[in-house]
Amino acid sequence: MEHAQEQEACLEQTQRYCVQRPIYNQELLQGQLHRRQRTPQTLGQKIAHSCRCSSKKAKSHLYSFLPILKWLPRYPVKEYLLGDIISGISTGVMQLPQGTFAVVSMMVGGVAVREVPDEIISVDYNSTNVTDVLEYYSARDTKRVQVAVALAFLSGLIQLCLGFFRFGFVAIYLTEPLVRGFTTAAAVHVFTSQLKYFLGIKTSRYSGPLSVVYSIAAVLSKITTTNIAALIVGLTCIVLLLIGKEINLRFKKKLPVPIPMEIIVVIIGTGVSAGMNLSESYKVDVVGNIPQGLRAPAVPEIQLIPALFVDAVAIAIVGFSMAVSMAKIFALKHGYTIDGNQELIALGICNSVGSFFQTFSITCSMSRSLVQESTGGRTQIAGTLSAVMVLLVIVAIGYLFEPLPQTVLAAIVMVNLKGMFKQFGDIMHFWRTSKIELAIWVVAFVASLFLGLDYGLLTAVTFAMITVIYRTQSPQYRILGQIPNTDIYCDVEEYEEVKEYPGIKIFQANTSLYFANSESYTSALKKKTGVDPGALLAARRKAQKRHAREIKAANEHRKKAVLKLVNSSTNDVEASVKHEIASDDLPVNGKFADSSVQDIPPDEHEYFVEPKTNIHSLILDFTPVNFVDSVGAKTLKSIIKEYKEVGVCVCIASCSGATLCWCRTLTMNTHLLFGTLPFNSRFQEHNMNLYTWILFHRKFRRNRKTPPRKSFSVAIFRRARIANIPASVQTLRISAPGKDRDNSALTARGHGPYTELFKEMNTFSLPVLLGHSRANSSNRMSLSTLIERAWILKM
Repeated sequence: MEHAQEQEACLEQTQRYCVQRPIYNQELLQGQLHRRQRTPQTLGQKIAHSCRCSSKKAKSHLYSFLPILKWLPRYPVKEYLLGDIISGISTGVMQLPQGTFAVVSMMVGGVAVREVPDEIISVDYNSTNVTDVLEYYSARDTKRVQVAVALAFLSGLIQLCLGFFRFGFVAIYLTEPLVRGFTTAAAVHVFTSQLKYFLGIKTSRYSGPLSVVYSIAAVLSKITTTNIAALIVGLTCIVLLLIGKEINLRFKKKLPVPIPMEIIVVIIGTGVSAGMNLSESYKVDVVGNIPQGLRAPAVPEIQLIPALFVDAVAIAIVGFSMAVSMAKIFALKHGYTIDGNQELIALGICNSVGSFFQTFSITCSMSRSLVQESTGGRTQIAGTLSAVMVLLVIVAIGYLFEPLPQTVLAAIVMVNLKGMFKQFGDIMHFWRTSKIELAIWVVAFVASLFLGLDYGLLTAVTFAMITVIYRTQSPQYRILGQIPNTDIYCDVEEYEEVKEYPGIKIFQANTSLYFANSESYTSALKKKTGVDPGALLAARRKAQKRHAREIKAANEHRKKAVLKLVNSSTNDVEASVKHEIASDDLPVNGKFADSSVQDIPPDEHEYFVEPKTNIHSLILDFTPVNFVDSVGAKTLKSIIKEYKEVGVCVCIASCSGATLCWCRTLTMNTHLLFGTLPFNSRFQEHNMNLYTWILFHRKFRRNRKTPPRKSFSVAIFRRARIANIPASVQTLRISAPGKDRDNSALTARGHGPYTELFKEMNTFSLPVLLGHSRANSSNRMSLSTLIERAWILKM
């Protein structure tokens, strides 16, 4: 018992971990790792490899094109069959009067009317003879059917080609907010198209932009002609369906299969209509005559294809988008994945093969898909049974459904759209989570509602692409700091406990670096760090000019003194003036120096200007960065160069493998890349002082041929006072662990290794600096002596 309590107490305590390892930059790490040898394949080898066919590869490709071969042998008959049968019958009954889904059928109808308008045919058949009028309508309808069949054939070929060339990946651009907004608008389209059947009124059929507005306006204009009998039948069916849905929902676990309320309502509605003769007595619209039998196969009109190509592409894309959108909704609901390539191939086969039997272009029907899902359909068996049901009705029993009122079918569609209308709740959800996703949802809904589903889909996808560009072009920029006693780094503006390393800034952008955001990246870097190299250099140049003016004024003062000396008439006055000039001190940076101004080189003037920045190191956190393009690489190089000119070292931390490959391809220096952010920060903290002095050394060795011992030492200690360098670091201990090593370990008291810093600065090699060092030998020298020796070796 006590042991268990101790374990619980241990679990309650905060768990800790400790890691000790050397500090690596990317160049050192790559030097210690051994890359796997990979022989690059030639183009011929790649083609030969892709053409090889094994039994496993053939089976995989066959399953990808015909997935039914994979899931049908594993079909769970006891669990799924009964629900699929009920669902197939319910959906098949609804398919009888509805035909194709309104969106695609309206698009096909618009193309057919455009290609075969009434005016052209009326010229050939302008006669009052009844026979001629019937021939006119027959010829017009036949020609329009040929146009629709050619459209189905061509759109099917396009979908097949896209599927075989694996263009189904475009489905990933149909994001969830876009799909839900799009399908909600489609639900409104379907609902408005069913209003006239539900109310029993006669209106025209509209398609294209603002079709919803025109449909609602037409219904409202004839609302006074509502068929009361049809309205009562429709409302009764809605009540029965809602009761049945509620029972199925509440007793879902107790019922073996959902109650097929759609079939029950259809049977009751058909019986009541036939018994009460609603069509004749109350003028209720019914399904009416259902053609018997199938048409003979015929080849589509190939000569129509050139004129229909653009429309076929639009229909193919809209049909695919509708199918994928509905599939994504059900996939999210039931926890499975979809393959866009399989959807393209399935639609392509249906359209291209079906066109020989005079079918129109197809896609999924939102209303019937919802009916199939709500009545217990699980697999494609339900769709197969639905097709068999339609075939059976067309061939044999179609007359049984002729009395079925249209308002009953409209009620079934409206009730099953309830789930789609619940998607209006997405507005509040996306308002709380993401305003950009809310904008995508609203644009997809509004554009699809008023422009039509074809133009609305194009508008929504375009807007979604724009939001991606906006997100990457305007990312969030942060300065990171360390949570004390951890290796966790957070935004310093967000948490009070987060502390920054003295003299170190850690900058992070939550996006990749490429041409669209390179300028904003640089601007945000300067703003967040508070260091603008351009402004700092300009201020230094201004100070140097002011200093030069002071020197010039001092020289003028000397010249006047010399002229006064020349004009003097006595040697005593001359000697006095010379003595005065010799003892005069010139102001340098507000102070008076002992040596002549002319002896001070211009490069030293620059060094005695006090720097305006309080940081010495800048770390760019590349954890969120996925790639860097050529413009981003140039931006990084420019940042490193600009900050180096003002004495700030720029390093890059936490690069991913892909980003490292990009950096190597774009010729970035790998010695500035570090594996992780904590060790990079610690490395910069340990090396802050020595790095500052090395900058002095590199500047002084530009124009001097001999070591400027006095001036150089003054500059070093002046810089030391500015940087607040502790006195304990001004003496370094140099040790050489062994003869076989290229570099010896250079260590300050209480500080980490400095070897890689010297290697990075390309200043000197430690074995050369130490001379003939032996194992376990050590020397102690002052920092100024160390740097002067390094300076001499580089000359």
